[in-house]
Parts: sequence; structure tokens; C-alpha cells
Amino acid sequence: MTVRRRCSKMHTVCGRFAPTPSGRMHLGNILCAMLSWLSVRSVGGQYVLRIEDLDAMRCPRSLADQIEDDLKWFGMDWDAGGSEGGEQWYQSNRFAVYKRYFDQLERRGLLYPCFCSRAELHTAQAPHRSDGTYIYAGTCRRLTPQQIAEKRRRRPPAVRVIVPNQEVSLIDGCQGVYAQNLAEDCGDFILRRSDGVYAYQLAVVVDDAEMGVTEVVRGRDLLESTPRQIYLYEQLGLPIPKFYHIPLLTAPDGRRLSKRDGDLDLGVLRAKFGRPEPIIGMLAAAVGLRPTAQPVTLQDLAADFSWDGIPKGDAVLPMEILEQKK
Repeated sequence: MTVRRRCSKMHTVCGRFAPTPSGRMHLGNILCAMLSWLSVRSVGGQYVLRIEDLDAMRCPRSLADQIEDDLKWFGMDWDAGGSEGGEQWYQSNRFAVYKRYFDQLERRGLLYPCFCSRAELHTAQAPHRSDGTYIYAGTCRRLTPQQIAEKRRRRPPAVRVIVPNQEVSLIDGCQGVYAQNLAEDCGDFILRRSDGVYAYQLAVVVDDAEMGVTEVVRGRDLLESTPRQIYLYEQLGLPIPKFYHIPLLTAPDGRRLSKRDGDLDLGVLRAKFGRPEPIIGMLAAAVGLRPTAQPVTLQDLAADFSWDGIPKGDAVLPMEILEQKK
């Protein structure tokens, strides 16, 4: 495998898979990896593997190594990143990089310390979206320098970024047009936690830009965070990638599937099916890449891959893949 620092500029498309190694991968992870890999390989682009282990205590290297083994078992390869790419492909080693961009925003006066505890945020009389999601009211934005100094003596603050009262929109390659007013729909959001760990929103923007990623494929449950990231791309003067937010997997009864479903664990599925082609075939049928769930390889799917048939809504898995017995 050829390992490079980032995607080559000779390729117009660069995709990535960026898993968090907090547990064994499940089918939703594999679907994301599969579609991002197919999208890139079908047009001769480059593919990178980045490990998103910001919270290193929850993400042991052994689980990152297991992810690589699972991806290779499915027939995926990558041009840069992973264990062969060096430590720069693990977010836990990139805090100095994040600090450079964090400092840019701080110099422009876009950041402020926040001393609100989680308990205080949950009990405060503050605005919420229709789905119950809390919207930060900007409480600590109004603190005086004296108040900030006093609060710092009692607890280390998180750091939030000021967002404008304006709409940020995108045309998602799978979901279509999506827009969000940052002030009304999310409020000022955290860029660095009180323990000094940089937030995902900043890390993912910096990493994708620095690694030359032009195409981001991920679950549609992350669509609502994309306007925040676009705002950061714009404030930092970084190129904005194309986004594809893919269907989430459900059982035939409509139940949303997740890591908590042991029958979706890759260890269980590898032992159950013995080879990747049946699993790939069922995933391909679930998202409209094939009319039936016949076994198929990733290489066969790449030959005629298209985003046109991928559904916007949830993808239903056949019961066969959920049953414990062969």
C-alpha cells in the first residue's frame, strides 16, 4: 500500500473513512466505509483512512488496528493513512495542529470561555428546538473580564465560538438542500472542552482540509452538524468538501440499528458468513445499488456505482443478516 501525507493534487476526488475506535465496527460503519470507498474508486480518486480518537482514553490503538483488519477483510484499500501512514493520521496526535487554527479564531475575537456545567445547561430556562435539543443562549458571552477571572479560579472553562444570526446552507449529494440558522438552531458551540480536548467540529474541519479531502460521506444523523462545520471552513479560509449524508440502517420492523445491537458486530458477522460477499450484497440491495441481495464484491460494485439510486431515508436490512443462525 502506498502511503502519502495527504491526497495528491493530481486527483480531483479524495474521499476518506474516519472511524472512532471506541468499539468493534458494526454494519452502519461498514456501509459508510463502503459507499465512501465506492464513490472514490469508481472515478479513479484517492482514499484515506483517518482514526478519530480525540478521546484517547476511550479509543485504544488495538481497536483502531481491528478496524483496519475488518476493512481489509471487506476488500477495501487506501492510498494514505492508517497505521502505515504514521501518527499524523490519528487525531490524538494532532492537538498542536488544531491549536494553530483555534488560535486564528481566537485572534479574531470569535471565541470566549464558557463556565456553564452540563447540569446548569439542562436545568436553565433556555430556548430549545422543536425536537428538544438545547440551544446555547450565549450566557458566558456576556461575562466581564473580572467575572471571567473569578470563574477561572474555580473551574477551567470550555471555549465556544460565536455564530452569526444567519442561514448557512448546502446542497448535499444524497439529501439535497439543507439549511440552518446557526444562532437559532444551535447557538454558539464548543470548540474546546474544559479538559483541553478539541471538539470534533473543529478537528474534522481541520483534518479534512489539511489532508486534501474533497468528499465526505457519513450518516444522515450528522447532517445537522454540517452547517457549523461550513461556518468554520469559511472563517478559516479552507476549501469546503462535497457532502453525502447516507441512509441509516433499520430492521424490517423499523427499529433503528446501532452498536448496541450485538447481531451487527463485525466479529459476529465475520464468523457467521465467513466471507464478505454476502454481507456486501445485502448492504448493496438495502441502499439500491443492486436489485437483489446476491453476493457481490466491492470491485464489482465500483464498476457501475452511482449516487442516483441511494435513498434519502432509512435503509431496511433483510432479516437474514440479523438472524444469528446461518
